Parts: sequence; structure tokens; C-alpha cells
Amino acid sequence: MLELYSAATPNGWKATVLLEELQLPYTLTPIDLGSNAQKEAWFLKINPNGRIPALIDHSEDDFAVFESGAIMIYLAEKAGKLLGNNAKEKSQVIQWLMFQMGGVGPMMGQANVFFRYFPEKIQPAIDRYQNEGRRLLTVLDSALAERDYLVGENRGEYSVADIANWCWAHTYEWSGIDISGLDNLQVWIQRIRERPAVQAGIRLPARGDKDTVTQTGQTIIQK
Repeated sequence: MLELYSAATPNGWKATVLLEELQLPYTLTPIDLGSNAQKEAWFLKINPNGRIPALIDHSEDDFAVFESGAIMIYLAEKAGKLLGNNAKEKSQVIQWLMFQMGGVGPMMGQANVFFRYFPEKIQPAIDRYQNEGRRLLTVLDSALAERDYLVGENRGEYSVADIANWCWAHTYEWSGIDISGLDNLQVWIQRIRERPAVQAGIRLPARGDKDTVTQTGQTIIQK
């Protein structure tokens, strides 16, 4: 059994969307970020960095995995899906995953901080992160000019690269990033949004849930 500790954030959705896509049975424990539950000693034993998501694979001697990108690779390899069809495609998938991990996520995350949460408006910081977020989304838009998905032959094949980048890219409004003119990106965002597993994954965990036990196709919420 897979046990996921997560919250309703773009990084958290990367894990829940992938688990739903892979149809792997799992349990989900919501982490209350507002109370700093992720900094408690029990959680730090799973992820010493004190961030969500974190995963325990009880079928592998309670093996713990932290960092959302590492979790995605681990789960995709475990299921044998969504990592490309050969060594070159796998490398390309991981390249786009690292693009999200090192660029899209951090830049949009900082845009969120300065645009939404920081107690004073520091316009140069807001402009810096929104502009860089826009630039990175433009890179995605260019990559999708003649493709439905980021990696694969012909028009591409859906993979963890799409999931990871989509989980951040579709929140562009929250970051205050303008995506007008990025038509390829907009079509791709909508295409992925329509997938049933994606719709299920971004509803988990539901805000306010204390204990959620989830197996693909069935969710039990205990409050």
C-alpha cells in the first residue's frame, strides 16, 4: 500500500493526479500547512525537509520518498507508465520535469508570495517573478506549437512531464501572470484539465478534510 501525505497545492496535486492516472491504490493523509504539521517530528522522519508531498511505500519495507519530482519518477517507474517509451523519451520527460522543478514551480511560487501573501507590495519583486513566470510559460507554449504533449513521437504522448508542468501552469491567474497570446499553452491547459483523473486529483485533499482515505475510484472522508 502507498501512503501519501499531502495538501491542496500544485506540488501536492502532482502526486495525487499521478496516482489517479496510474490507478494505484493509496491512502491519503492531509497535512495542515497552516498549523505547520509538516514541521512536526513525525513528519520530518519521512521528509527531513519538512515539505509536502511525501510518500511511504509499505510494500517496499516502508520506503519513504520525498520531493514531488522524485515521487513522480518513483511512481511512474513502479507502474511502468507515463515516462516515455524508450531511453531517449524518458530522458526528455525527466528534462521537462526538471524544467518544472527548477523553474516553473519556484518562479510561480515566488510570484504567489509577493503578489498574494507578502505583507507589503514590493513591485520590483512582483514584476521580477511574474515576468520570469511568463517567460517560462512561453517556453512551454513554444514547445507545444505542433504537439499535444511535451514528449513523444508525432504529436506527443501524455507523461509525468505534462502533469508536473500543468499542476503549476493552470494556476497562472493566482500568480498574476498574463498568458494572453500563449494559445498553444491555453489549449494544452484545457486538454489536460478535461482528463477525469486530473479532475479527481486536484480535488484531493479537499480543503478542511482532516483524514482522507483514498483508493482510486473511492474516497472516504473522516472528520
